[in-house]
Amino acid sequence: MNSNRPRNSLKQPVCDNLFVQFKQTFNQTDFSGFTMLASILLPFLFLFQTPTMPTPAPSPAASPKPAETPAVREEPPVVTKHTITVKGKTLSYTATTGYLPIKNAQTGEIEARIFFMAYTLDNPPANRPLMFSFNGGPGSASVWLHLGALGPKRVRMLDDGMMPPPPYQLEDNQETWLTDTDLVFIDPVGTGYSRAAKPELGQKFFGLQGDIESVGEFIRLYLGRAERWSSPLFLVGESYGTTRASGLSNYLFEKGIGLNGILLISTVMNFQTIRFADNNDLPLVLILPSYATTAWYHKRLAPELQAKTVKQIAAEAEKFAIDEYQPALMRIGTLSEIEKDALAAKFSRFTGLAKQFVRDHDFRIELGEFMKELKRDERRTVGRLDSRFLGIDLDNDPSMSAIRPPYTAAFNDYVRRDLGFKSDLEYYILGGGVGRWNYGSDNSYADTSRGLKQAMAKNPYMKIFFANGYYDMATPFAATEYTVSALSLDPQLMKNITFTYYEAGHMMYIEKTSLQKLKEDAVNFMRSAQAI
Repeated sequence: MNSNRPRNSLKQPVCDNLFVQFKQTFNQTDFSGFTMLASILLPFLFLFQTPTMPTPAPSPAASPKPAETPAVREEPPVVTKHTITVKGKTLSYTATTGYLPIKNAQTGEIEARIFFMAYTLDNPPANRPLMFSFNGGPGSASVWLHLGALGPKRVRMLDDGMMPPPPYQLEDNQETWLTDTDLVFIDPVGTGYSRAAKPELGQKFFGLQGDIESVGEFIRLYLGRAERWSSPLFLVGESYGTTRASGLSNYLFEKGIGLNGILLISTVMNFQTIRFADNNDLPLVLILPSYATTAWYHKRLAPELQAKTVKQIAAEAEKFAIDEYQPALMRIGTLSEIEKDALAAKFSRFTGLAKQFVRDHDFRIELGEFMKELKRDERRTVGRLDSRFLGIDLDNDPSMSAIRPPYTAAFNDYVRRDLGFKSDLEYYILGGGVGRWNYGSDNSYADTSRGLKQAMAKNPYMKIFFANGYYDMATPFAATEYTVSALSLDPQLMKNITFTYYEAGHMMYIEKTSLQKLKEDAVNFMRSAQAI
């Protein structure tokens, strides 16, 4: 941080001493001693002389620490006190809202400031856990988990998660996780109010590794400043936040920070499982079970399948995808017409798509095609984040359209009115502040699952929780299952893995029943992760 010392503080003591010496000589001598007086005055005047010859630059090792500009000066956080009654129990808590600086390790210069909102229980019990939370994107602020599931306030949606009419409001969250853990919501650089100190520094943070390092540094700083190094520690991430959390698990361990558990909500650790591209058939196989659950929800399957539960549909479709569809794709060019016809019939049976449509697309139905085709006869498009949602037949995701306005409006009112944080900056809720993302992989398929495996081997006490939505087509549940299976974890470590499923989408907590189930599942997981 900058000090408040005067601009000429390094010269001031010398000037003061010379002035005292001059005054004493002036009082004690007659003016015939001009030589003595000049010998005193000349050094004094030299201090204020502008040199006419350039002085050599100091060596890099001796260079002074760069001064911080007002734009990146550390500022004290805003602290407010609150209470909430959760199912008959009153919780008193402190909200702390502000920034932590991310500094250059060599120069100490502030390169970015990360915005955070922390909720800590007043008079907490011993060994109170601490959880760091972030969302995904990349480019998404932490608002979704914050005001959707974990925090003491929640955006009021319709019970099924659909958008209510404006104006949008907050309500006390009866399923807040604050009952069981303190919470810190992190907005990575380029999201929310978090910014790089200079535009040219942004790309240092807009990538897989830079993002992990900056969020890891935030966590290290927070633990020190809040004196929470001895607390049980958890991470919770959603979507790309699960990519970040998986990478952080090993990064933090190497910094001496061991985690009790990680909660991964709507997971993607290996991007090969979700990126549709030529010569990458894996996403086609792994999303098919989600096509099936979506078709079941919208009543597009045959009566005998509609009579089953969504869990049963998911299991049957996954078996078809792995046992029949994937092997067929590996030799699709050599299948006979009879084999192709039989494959198209089964594909149609599980997805609700016409056999001819499947044949016309050579059995490779990408997500955008499915979204528009399933209910084309009604001129409706199903959602990507939550395929229960329907939109008028336009090129947009109706599930995103339903949730973005309520969360944006509610947060901007809440952070000012309730948390007392005033800023004219735009709060980048999803996009707008992050440039081109560097995934750090030559083949564009970023993968942090190996980092998670390394962290689990180093810290066999760490437990992992996977929350999956049956109607999530952004990060399909089958893709998560495949990624974990492909790790070939030691059987002892596999005991630390928990899978849960919800009858909702990517943000399963916007649906009221799933919100309650997620809270119950998460609390049970956290308690088991702290038990020895």
